[in-house]
Amino acid sequence: MKKALCASLLTALVSLTASTTFAAEETKWPTRPVQVIVPASAGGDTDFNARTMAKYFNQITGKSMVITNMGGGGGSVATAQVKDAEPNGNTILFAHVGQLVVNEVSGLVDYSYDAFDISCIAAVDKGAVFVSGKPSGIDSLGALIEKAKAKPNSVIYGTELGGFSHLQGLIFQKLAGVQLKLVDTGSAAEKVTSLLGGRIDMSAVSYGAVQDYVKTGDMHILAQPNEEPNPLLGDVKTFKAQGIDFVMDKPYIIAFPKGTDPAIVKKMADVMKQITELPAYAKDLEQGFKQPVSYYNTEQAVARLKETRETFMQYKDLLQQNK
Repeated sequence: MKKALCASLLTALVSLTASTTFAAEETKWPTRPVQVIVPASAGGDTDFNARTMAKYFNQITGKSMVITNMGGGGGSVATAQVKDAEPNGNTILFAHVGQLVVNEVSGLVDYSYDAFDISCIAAVDKGAVFVSGKPSGIDSLGALIEKAKAKPNSVIYGTELGGFSHLQGLIFQKLAGVQLKLVDTGSAAEKVTSLLGGRIDMSAVSYGAVQDYVKTGDMHILAQPNEEPNPLLGDVKTFKAQGIDFVMDKPYIIAFPKGTDPAIVKKMADVMKQITELPAYAKDLEQGFKQPVSYYNTEQAVARLKETRETFMQYKDLLQQNK
């Protein structure tokens, strides 16, 4: 009996040691370059945030991140690629809430953020603004609402149908009590071109993409959809300050394939937190897209995504109807 007991204790000890060793090996991550899938083309706000993160990730961990831009299908091609990848910590999704929540709401995909292991919210785009082009004759939010109420569907709002900015337009319409003409314009660069050419009257874009045209008078900033004013945008007023309770910023999420070791998921969140504490990182965000530093750990990120999904689902039928 003593021999049997000793054998059992030895087996348990070996098992515990193996388990501890395995966990220790996992927390050594990263041991090789990490591929970061970005569901957007190079040069945009999502790509900028991913590449800025990658620069400082290398400084902190000594390992590089390889950014892979994967457009197509409104981001669904990229999210599916990561969702189906091996959960070994070597593939990460860097996406915004449009690709992880709005795509489900619009019916583009049949899965949501919970199909992944969420690590953290690495940043929040508070640099988005509603902007009008000079040819529209609209130079303020009040002028926009007045024109839209006087003649419904006369103001053309450029968007990506079924995407984040589409939902922004729908929510704004409801809260402002107006009816805009929503047209599919394409990417941020295409929106800018259409605004300058007078093919659309207004759109929702990142301030960094239009700031030069605002200085020349070719565009007018109407409002920022933030809870509190983003001081990096200067004197741009929020919608709330102008009487419309419209708040809709854009979090950027780091996610792994489902089943990734929790130690890896946590370490990525910890590294990202360290990145957000670097003054140089804050300066890069400010200079790039007038974006203040934001960070949500795993628990906070999941809670925010859950709340966001519940809010957006209220517009499911309208979003799918207008795709």
